[in-house]
Amino acid sequence: MAPEPTALHRAGGKISLVGIGPGSHAHMTQRARDVIAEADTIIGYVTYIKLVADLIVGKEIIRKSMTEELDRAIHALAFAQQGKKVALISSGDAGVYGMAGPTFEVLFQAGWTPATGVEVEIVPGASALNTCASLVGAPLTHDFCSISLSDLLTPWPVIARRLDAAAAADFVCALYNPKSGRRTQQIIEAQRLFLRHRDPHTPVAIVKSAYRPKQRIEFTTLEKMSDCDIGMLTTVLIGNSNTFVREGRMVTPRGYANKYSMDDHAPHDGEKAGRSLSTGLMGWLAHLHADHQAGVSATSLAERHRLPLDYIQSTLAQALTTTDQQTATEPLLENEA
Repeated sequence: MAPEPTALHRAGGKISLVGIGPGSHAHMTQRARDVIAEADTIIGYVTYIKLVADLIVGKEIIRKSMTEELDRAIHALAFAQQGKKVALISSGDAGVYGMAGPTFEVLFQAGWTPATGVEVEIVPGASALNTCASLVGAPLTHDFCSISLSDLLTPWPVIARRLDAAAAADFVCALYNPKSGRRTQQIIEAQRLFLRHRDPHTPVAIVKSAYRPKQRIEFTTLEKMSDCDIGMLTTVLIGNSNTFVREGRMVTPRGYANKYSMDDHAPHDGEKAGRSLSTGLMGWLAHLHADHQAGVSATSLAERHRLPLDYIQSTLAQALTTTDQQTATEPLLENEA
């Protein structure tokens, strides 16, 4: 049982929201180790407690089950208000589907402020998205997003809209919480939504228990992914339209081939190193206005570029200034690596 919260906490009380990474000590930050060593009390999901068992010998340990996230946060606040240093641990990163959000909700509900409440520190850790990607190659080199398939707290229509939007926008996508003993249909629905927009042969990597003793990696395709061994300890990485698998490595190109020859690395005709693509924003705007002036309708342009009609219409309503045209050919000081 948590101690009763007090109106005034004793000096020294602190909550550290610690991301322990995938679970292997080799991939835990030194700051995470230090905070755990300094803590009086360790609070966490039973599985995460086991992952750091050798680091918490002799400490007060509060083990909680899955779905008891708010209870963990309430205990953390109560113990910190008693002047204790509390390490509230999450696997991966505490701010990515972890305990940082629920803890701040509890803190603000209790009237916490940085000036008057217990000290709070967030110790970042490698999320499943990063760790799983490192095991399969370089699937996240271009734009990506993560979506949780857990509908325990989020309405399914919200999740479905996000899946559909990510699939249509050609994001590489990491699916968290893809399946459990009771939630078996969600991954199938996610697959259906992605197949509306993606080639069935789009590469998919299934990573289970990354950097843990029962680690398992499987490469498959979008049309076959729901047939794979997927559970709550699995992260599903779905590639975009350019992602490929070669020599056991899943790679999403950054886009260098759009500008440079991959043989001699020279820029393609019309392209210049260190400058936006000819089809970058300003170049696209110039072409858009030129096509419209040549008689192409806004509706046709919206279909051609797969963009909302009202966006195309409002863009065409804005005159392309001389400054815009000059900007299209000016150097862009941007790190391409």
